[in-house]
Amino acid sequence: MSYLTDLMTEHRGENFFLHEQYLNAQMVKVLKTIGYDRLYTRAAGPYLYDDKGDEYLDLLAGWGVFALGRNHPKVKAALQDVLSQDLPDMVQLDVSLLAGLLAERLLRFTPGDICKLFFCSSGAEAVEAAIKFSRYTTKRPRILYLEHGFHGLTMGALSLNGDKLFQEGFDPLLPDCYPVPFNDLAALEKALHHRDVAAFVFEPIQGKGVNIPRDDYLPEAARLCRKYGTLLVADEIQTGLGRTGKFFAVEHWGVEPDMICMAKALSGGFVPVGAVAMRKPIMDAVFNRMDRAVVHGSTFSKNNMAMAAGLATLQVLEEEKLVEHAATLGTQLIRDLQALVGKYEFLKEVRGRGMMIALEFGSPKSLSLKAAWGFLETANKGLFCQMIAIPLFKTHRILSQTAGHGMNVLKLLPPLVIGERDRQWTVSALDKVIADCHKVPGSVWELGKTLAGHALRARAG
Repeated sequence: MSYLTDLMTEHRGENFFLHEQYLNAQMVKVLKTIGYDRLYTRAAGPYLYDDKGDEYLDLLAGWGVFALGRNHPKVKAALQDVLSQDLPDMVQLDVSLLAGLLAERLLRFTPGDICKLFFCSSGAEAVEAAIKFSRYTTKRPRILYLEHGFHGLTMGALSLNGDKLFQEGFDPLLPDCYPVPFNDLAALEKALHHRDVAAFVFEPIQGKGVNIPRDDYLPEAARLCRKYGTLLVADEIQTGLGRTGKFFAVEHWGVEPDMICMAKALSGGFVPVGAVAMRKPIMDAVFNRMDRAVVHGSTFSKNNMAMAAGLATLQVLEEEKLVEHAATLGTQLIRDLQALVGKYEFLKEVRGRGMMIALEFGSPKSLSLKAAWGFLETANKGLFCQMIAIPLFKTHRILSQTAGHGMNVLKLLPPLVIGERDRQWTVSALDKVIADCHKVPGSVWELGKTLAGHALRARAG
């Protein structure tokens, strides 16, 4: 046995103890409070397995990282190939063959005249690069972003965050970053017309809430950016590489951005990798002289393992036709779930594209249900959604997430490899969990009282 295997065997089951002692103890407390303290021992495709041998359907997918599912054999084989060849890596005063190959193949999928790529190690790094490149190219200071948007948690990306919870206490943030209302073209043009905006940064479908723009919004936003000389930057970190049933989500609206940020799924679920694809004039503006060849970079960005993971990911997406599969099965899953809307008072809307799906809950009409809803909302806005997510996990072994702080929106980000069994599992489980929430009083509402108690004590403390 290897040193690592011996070490893991010796400390088997100590996950939560070690994290409580040396990492984020509050995260351990959260997981134990809501009953998510499982010891996972194995993963394959869309499934997780715990130490008892129970199988879980992972509809969180590492916040969208595991588009191919976990431990895909072709990505593993590519990484093993790299390790076995003893290749030179990160020489830095050199250029990498694997990086060149990944750039060439990835740019086959980009819309319009995007033909250059900058690699980094994460989605937030990609956003940071886009901010810098936009300002340098346009010589303008201001960056616009959409309300409710999310672009990462590093300081520049945090400055474009539409949720104040993440920003509190980290002031001062990056200057000259301003939100504009979602779906409001008049507000966008008003913000652009001074011609001092370097970039408008947007998610084609917002991750926090799975908010989908009106059909005319993104095409008109692109037209306005061209009119006022502002760069259009699509944050496809979560939506990209097939998540929504198109390789890039902007394709749903025929939009051609100046830059596209990507990460998450490009890693194949193994080695972090991010990228910014852009039009040639942007790359040429930033790296405009030999002495500026290293004016922006990222130490680990083009490492061989990351590049191999990206190449294997693109191969799997094409060979297994996962983008098309996401469109077909995702549409079927959305329709199945939309059929539940008329069945249950609490369920107000099901929306999404491909394998990016939201179920939004709201106040019911029945007096008894309305009173129960009000009790939870008073304790903590968005608490009802936990009454869906927790039983979905504990009773039906499906891992999901709330779509954002203070939202009664459940978000599903299935791996693109889920099949018919998983679709039926998901619909059946949600049907049962939502039905249980309509039984007042009932066991689910005992959970609600417990959650409300925790929320009220936290507020008091």
